[in-house]
This record gives sequence, structure tokens and C-alpha cells, in this order.
Amino acid sequence: MRNQTYSMTEISDLLSSAWIVRKNFIEGTHDSAFRLFNGFLEGFPSICVDIFGCTALIHNYNGTDDHRVSSIHDWIIENLQWIRCIIMKTRTAQTSREKRGTIIHGTTPDDKVCENGVWYTIDLTMNQDTSFYLDTRNLRKWAFDNLAGKTVLNSFAYTGSLGIAATAGGAERVIHLDRNRSFLNLAEKSCTLNNFTVKKQDFLADDFFTAISGFKRSGQMFDCVFLDPPFFSTTPKGKVDLETGSNRLINKIRPLIKHDGWLVAINNAIFLSGKDYLTSLETLCESGYLHIEHLIPVPDDFIGSDQTRSRDPLINPAPFNHSTKIALLRVKRKSEEKMKD
Repeated sequence: MRNQTYSMTEISDLLSSAWIVRKNFIEGTHDSAFRLFNGFLEGFPSICVDIFGCTALIHNYNGTDDHRVSSIHDWIIENLQWIRCIIMKTRTAQTSREKRGTIIHGTTPDDKVCENGVWYTIDLTMNQDTSFYLDTRNLRKWAFDNLAGKTVLNSFAYTGSLGIAATAGGAERVIHLDRNRSFLNLAEKSCTLNNFTVKKQDFLADDFFTAISGFKRSGQMFDCVFLDPPFFSTTPKGKVDLETGSNRLINKIRPLIKHDGWLVAINNAIFLSGKDYLTSLETLCESGYLHIEHLIPVPDDFIGSDQTRSRDPLINPAPFNHSTKIALLRVKRKSEEKMKD
């Protein structure tokens, strides 16, 4: 997607409008994380700006390094004087370093943020993502509020934020599952930040399909499973394709969930409409062993407000409010299985 030509004044006005409706995220300690500007929906396609503590992160999806980025940099320096570091990630760059992010102002980026009283370790240049997903903030709050005393499997855990929120809320046990040990190391650091006990066996670096089969063989079950896979990936053990195969993953993991437990299904396929995804979930529920309890929205700062949004998404996410589609499913088990739980 190419941008039209914007003057420095127009860019400044767009950022200022976005900032006005997000000021409530700022605390005196400057340790929160939120989306400052979503250009796709707020009038400046291909540019997004996130705030992590005292670090601003510019996502440049277009790849053209011109006055637009300089204007954003200048606006941040002028209006957010507490910002100590600015990083730019160029998604179409030729080098992995530019894709992961380069520092264009200041020196050391923040390495932790606080959300709802819980600390999370971050590494903003570890990969193309930010190491902490801002669109799942409401889900972390749900986990904190609802999983006390529960056993939890955080599959496709990435850096573990959903599981950390569950632990902070009093979960009895949380197993983080991800193929990448570096990501799980950040999850362990988050535990340490919050003075949680780190049990190495609960940070499982393994292929999803292999690990799930192992849990089934051992009879291990959970009160809640988070299913937050990447949009697409393949391993020797299996394939993930959220646009066409999300139900297959749900069916694969559902046997691990206790009667009346939760399966939290997240689908971030941009070109899968909300209506089509909901229809696929409703098809799964026809058996009577799943039902949709409710849908969890993406936070308003991530998508902009009614005052600032000037564009519609490429694909309609309704009844969800963003292409990150989060559904909370309740699991029912057959009568003979209930006796075993």
C-alpha cells in the first residue's frame, strides 16, 4: 500500500489528534505500553507508532525512508519529551537488522513494561514483532481476573504474556509452550520481575504438535488453554494456517481441556472476515461440546477512537472489532469423561 503525499503539518495534526484520545494511558512513572497511532485506520496508511515505557517504536510498513518518518520523529521529540529512545522497524527492508528495528534517537530501549500492576520483560529489537502484543491487553486482564486456582496451558506462548497474567492472577500452574527458547527466556524473566517461582519444566521448548500428543498420552489436562498461533507456519510435525485451518487446531487441542474449562481461540488472519471466523466457530459448536461464551475486543487505543478513525479495515472484522479475533469458548465433555475429571 502506497501513501499519498503528506505535509509535515498534516502528519503533526494526525498524531496530535491520536495523542489527545490516548493521554489517559500515561502515568507519572512512564512504564505503560499502548498504541499511540494506527495509521491504517487513522488516516496515514502503513505507519503505526507504539509506546513502551519511555521508548517509541515506529512501524514503517511502506519502507520509504523520507520526510514522513522524520516528521514523526520530530513530533515525538517535541510533544513527548519523556521519550528517551525511538526505534524504527522497516518491514520491507532488505536486512534483518532493519526489520527487527534500528535506534534513530537515544540509546538503550526500555526492557520492561507494567500493565495492570504486572511486569513484563520486553526486547523490542529481538525480531520483527515487539515481543509484547498490545492487541491482547483485554485478554490478559481476563486471565488475571478469572484463572485463580486454575491450571493453564499457554500454547504458542511467544514471550508468555498471557501465562504471566494468569500467574499474576493466582493460577495454580501455567505451562508455556513455544518452539523458540529465546522467547521462553523472556517469559522466565517476566516471572522473575514479578517474584514468581520459576519452574524450568513449565517452560517447554517444543513443537506444538509433538507436545500436544505428549500431553494426550500422559493424560494431562488443563482448566484453560490459550491457542494463539502465528498466521502461518510449517514444521516437520504439522502446519498452521489460520485462514483455512483454525478449526483443525481447535479440535486437536480441545481434548486437553477439562469439563467446563476454557479454550481461548485467537485468530489474527487479516483476510479472514469476522463473520467467516465466527461461522467456523459456530460449526464447531454444533456438536454441543463447545459453546461461545463471549468475544473479547481489542483495546480502543490499538484501533483508534470514533473521533480519529477515518478508514475502514481491509476486511470487515465484525462482530469482532479488529482482525485479531479473540473468542472465549467453554468446553463440555462426554458424561463418561466427566467422571474422570
